[in-house]
Amino acid sequence: MILITGASGTAGGAVLGAALARGLPVRAMYRSEAEAGRGPAAAERVVADFADAESLRKALDGVDAAFIVCGAVPSLVELEGNMIEACAAAGVGHVVLNSALGAGDYPKSFPSWHAQVEAKLKASSLRWTIVRPNGFMQNIAVYNGATIRADGAFFAALGDAKVSLIDVRDIGDVVASILGAPAPHVGKTYELNGPEALSNADIAERLSRAIGTPVAYVDIPEAAQREAMLGAGMPDWQVTAVLQLQDYYRSGRCAATSPIIAEITGKPQRTLDAYLAENVQLFRRSGS
Repeated sequence: MILITGASGTAGGAVLGAALARGLPVRAMYRSEAEAGRGPAAAERVVADFADAESLRKALDGVDAAFIVCGAVPSLVELEGNMIEACAAAGVGHVVLNSALGAGDYPKSFPSWHAQVEAKLKASSLRWTIVRPNGFMQNIAVYNGATIRADGAFFAALGDAKVSLIDVRDIGDVVASILGAPAPHVGKTYELNGPEALSNADIAERLSRAIGTPVAYVDIPEAAQREAMLGAGMPDWQVTAVLQLQDYYRSGRCAATSPIIAEITGKPQRTLDAYLAENVQLFRRSGS
């Protein structure tokens, strides 16, 4: 049995879908009965919380392998640490940890939190594999869809920095491949990048072609972006972390590409153009 945490989230949901498509025996972990009720019927479903040791013990009963992912919250290190300890106590045979690109070389923001979790996992008795994804294509809509639909533009303080965005479904395919046949991947850390490095101006051009109306990227000062995020209700800790992550993007260290995804999954990566073609409705004005 394979336990997939964060089953209602972006990465966890992608792993769940890919694992089910492969016919793997899956137990999907949710934080509430309501979330579990919306989960796929093909998966065994369980309600548990990283902060509740007893719920984790029950969720891990009979589990041979687990995928660990947690939302970006200040308590991430503690919460994922709890899960690592629970997996070790339950005798789980193999753990795949969802980390982040930069965990190996950027001592700030979300990557620094993930680096601490990686250290906890490596110090445990567990057999492990770590995946470090780059930014998600899906986050273009999450963070910029509203202004693209309303104004035909999106805003950030990234300049001409290029990032190799990844379709989260490729992460799902990689992790499901590892969970299905873990032996070659034990003790490995994989940096997962998209197939091409693109700036925000490049993304705006691709968006314009995909939806058939002009989309512009507007570069703004970091102070203006901070003010806008705070004004939208984002907490200060998250604003700071996002801006620090953008500093990492501007360093150029997120522009790499590699064949590792295709090597693990046996199929080509999904491209940004393909993602946009599938999701034009997320960026077009209502009725257009």
